[in-house]
Amino acid sequence: MRPTHWLLRLGFHLLFRQSLRRGLRGVWTRGGLPGGACVLASNHHSWWDSYLLPVLLSRSGRPFRVVVGEARLREFPFFRYLETVPANRPREALRALGRGEVLVLFPEGELRPPGALGELRPGAVWLARKAGVRVVPVASRVVLRGHEFPEAYLVFGEPVEPELDLLGRALGEALGLLDDLVRTSPAEEPLPGFSLALPGRRSTHERMARWGAWLGRLVGGGG
Repeated sequence: MRPTHWLLRLGFHLLFRQSLRRGLRGVWTRGGLPGGACVLASNHHSWWDSYLLPVLLSRSGRPFRVVVGEARLREFPFFRYLETVPANRPREALRALGRGEVLVLFPEGELRPPGALGELRPGAVWLARKAGVRVVPVASRVVLRGHEFPEAYLVFGEPVEPELDLLGRALGEALGLLDDLVRTSPAEEPLPGFSLALPGRRSTHERMARWGAWLGRLVGGGG
């Protein structure tokens, strides 16, 4: 890798991580990645999705590639020097899997409004079948709940065999579970069963609570 490409990649790693820290209250995960090469197939219902998995994988030290459409690469040409694979170059994606890397795809094929899982394209399971690896469904939601900043939650499901119906069922069930937890859990607490993977910005309420007791004593003592 050329030094300029390495510096560009490092700079964007820092930018993406800082964006998550400043724009979200935090990132929480449930489940984990298996060892070795695999295809991560996630729903794509939030602008933040393109940052979440790359930042988490980068922090874990796992080598990875993100499959990116040609239109997006034309819009942002420098993406070609990051950990990306053009969607129209499947052999390059297969080589990445052959090297033991994690391949990230959004099989819905486009950014969709939050809601039920859309129709899945077959690319994720085709690549996994050709490479002899399994597919890991990843359900994600970025939601505004009981605090000032949105929260990101990701569910890493159990690996499934590379069949489109199996992937659709597993990803839909994980997304449904996540949505149920968002609807029924106390709004000011993290969802149960999740671990904080990346802390973000505390809300004004949380920051005030840290020194509220001291201020109360100060005001009370002054009276």
